[in-house]
Amino acid sequence: MTPAAPVVFVVDDDASVRRSLARLLASAGYSVEAFASAREFLEREPPAGPCCLLLDVRMPGLTGLDLQEALTGAGRRVPIIFVTGHADVPMSVKAMKGGAVDLLAKPVDDAELLGTIRRAVAKAEQDLGAQARVAEIDRRVKTLTPRETEVFALVVTGMLNKQIAFALGISEKTVKVHRARVMEKMRAGSLAELVRLADRAGVIVPDRPKVS
Repeated sequence: MTPAAPVVFVVDDDASVRRSLARLLASAGYSVEAFASAREFLEREPPAGPCCLLLDVRMPGLTGLDLQEALTGAGRRVPIIFVTGHADVPMSVKAMKGGAVDLLAKPVDDAELLGTIRRAVAKAEQDLGAQARVAEIDRRVKTLTPRETEVFALVVTGMLNKQIAFALGISEKTVKVHRARVMEKMRAGSLAELVRLADRAGVIVPDRPKVS
């Protein structure tokens, strides 16, 4: 099955701009969805695949910068390319600090725009890949029992089995069993790999207990 084309969302209150951009992007092989306002775009369900947002800065009602803030606040990670005919330094700084891929001046050069969109779509693909990896690690963590989770959190501090046994009030043999199950369920081939998985999953590692 041929993968779906990346989606480029165009948000601009100028209908002629929306039409011309839609034609250009469609000719470059992208799926295009155009919106006349930021609020209209916010009503659209977040896409599942790679996408980017081509966004006008100055619009009636919610501005492009307002939309950027709203998406960030909602946890919607969409690479944004701003386009504007009235750029100034504070606006540019705010857009880039907010994570925009670029800010382009109107009228936009077609080649420059398409090159920027390629970078934005590549970023979206990387972000989706990272999110999928974290989701898979989270799924593995959820298969651990409460005791295995405790052992997991202590193992990645570098504690020895006998130290973990003392800290948890269980036998060293029991720690070995739980540790083996943690390695198996997390699909970790080494302690170093287990530590990396814990870091990516955001596992809360306790302060290393003092043991005698």
